[in-house]
Amino acid sequence: MNFLTRFVLTVALSIASLYSVAQNAGVKPSTPATSSSATTSGSLPSEATVDSFLKKMFGWNQELSWKIADIKPSEAAGISQATVVFSTPKGQQVTRIYISSDQKYAFTGELVPFGADPFAGDRQKLKDAKGPVHGSPDAPITIVEFGDLECPACKAAQPNITKLLDEEPKVKLIFANYPLETIHKWAMTGAKYVDCLGRQNNDAVWKFIATVYDHQSEITEQNVDQVLKGYVKDSGGNPDTVATCLAAPDTEKHVGDSMALGQALDVTSTPTFFINGRRVVGFNNAGTPYDAVKSMVDYEVANPK
Repeated sequence: MNFLTRFVLTVALSIASLYSVAQNAGVKPSTPATSSSATTSGSLPSEATVDSFLKKMFGWNQELSWKIADIKPSEAAGISQATVVFSTPKGQQVTRIYISSDQKYAFTGELVPFGADPFAGDRQKLKDAKGPVHGSPDAPITIVEFGDLECPACKAAQPNITKLLDEEPKVKLIFANYPLETIHKWAMTGAKYVDCLGRQNNDAVWKFIATVYDHQSEITEQNVDQVLKGYVKDSGGNPDTVATCLAAPDTEKHVGDSMALGQALDVTSTPTFFINGRRVVGFNNAGTPYDAVKSMVDYEVANPK
């Protein structure tokens, strides 16, 4: 349990199961839910109301601050959601606060789809996922990772995802760019390199991604182009071809489309994985443990959709 989860759970919020992605949280702008059953914009709590609520609950802690990223209808009828980024000297964390339509009650956690096949909706959306593919393109199980090359949690997850792919030949991984620009200054540049090199040489891009993670702490906003060009060459790509691609308008569009897909899936942090549509956040020692993810994948292999 991470530092902010422990902190929030000690407060009498009448709220359970804090949705946690510590120290690598980022929020992307999103549009309100379009479902006819969603809360109407007229019943949404105001930012001032949400802020007052947070001040009453947490204002006593001088080390805690927050930013309200958005307030919008949730996918569930009669419930709105406020996305809040909490910050302490130790890091950041995204929390979803759900509010009843009468604005008398709130809870945190994660709304999950319900039904005989609860992941069908996200699985359908993920058919639009594009990016480098690791594993057989014909593998029956698809894992989509929304990742950010500057994200330490993404780096921490790579040994687990690599081990999983080695152990599960029926699984393929798609890397979908999701740079958290608000907190990671060179992440967008990294995403463009992944897009360009991935279209040029699928094998090289995976070597490139691994190299970037290995040297992540050495890369800065000032040296990112110079360093990444070198990693392209080291990985077997053509730096000149990639440089031309970086300047092309369709590269920015490709990254933007990937980010839009993540937003449509309500991705708020990296890495976020979808295993045949099932959302898994983290996949490292601080997130979902390896054995749990392996069991989910084994289940999907044994029960294909």
